[in-house]
Amino acid sequence: MPVFYDQIGREISLSAAPKRIVSVVPSQTELLFYLGLDQEVVGITRYCVHPADKFKTTAKIGGTKQLDIAGIKALKPDLIIANKEENEKNQIEELMMFCPVWVSDINDLPGAVDMIEKVGVLVNRESAAKAISGLIKDRFDSLTMLQSPLRIAYFIWRKPYMAAGRGTFINSMLQKCGFTNVFEQGRYPEVNAAVIAGARPDVIFLSSEPYPFKEKHIAEFKAMLPSAVIKVVDGELFSWYGSRLLYAPAYFEELLNLLSPAFNH
Repeated sequence: MPVFYDQIGREISLSAAPKRIVSVVPSQTELLFYLGLDQEVVGITRYCVHPADKFKTTAKIGGTKQLDIAGIKALKPDLIIANKEENEKNQIEELMMFCPVWVSDINDLPGAVDMIEKVGVLVNRESAAKAISGLIKDRFDSLTMLQSPLRIAYFIWRKPYMAAGRGTFINSMLQKCGFTNVFEQGRYPEVNAAVIAGARPDVIFLSSEPYPFKEKHIAEFKAMLPSAVIKVVDGELFSWYGSRLLYAPAYFEELLNLLSPAFNH
């Protein structure tokens, strides 16, 4: 029986290539479909919105943190693919009682590449996964970073304000662009207006997810930091660590070029 190891060091045994996969993480769901597992993926969360056609036709088994355990069990999966941060530990442990569960743990680009390649082996799509990871690495290698680091704050939530901090995948993407994060205390620190103003970021990114920041929210941040450059950004391209990473470098390059009138790039 083939033995695999997930990213938290657990041993997973599969008697054969999986035929009924449940994915409880949006970016990993998209990867599975990108690898051509249209028939094998039988259950996804309500946040697994890509690809749109598969989202419409695949069974939903709750949210990433509110999984429908009974619904998953009814699908009779032979493999569940989860994530340490995005899913609740007690729910994942419950799933482990009746099905092999492969858990990712991703905080940076090497971790994402490792996940893509390991999942490829796990689901019998090794060559396709290696092709994807190779392209991702090449595209990030050709990304032109900022020539002089800019101080940045990247917000993922409002009421209370929450930023992406040290040790997060988002922070690693900001570093790839050449930014220096002004909030490094903790992974997702809560901050108030006084703390935000005191941190003096040159640039503020308002993420489109998980909180759906819009252009209308720019004014409240302008009131705190009139001199900062403030932009609403595509949160998926900063936080999804599957096949969507193929498109992240071009998007980051575009963002950096948009900033160039205000800063040297």
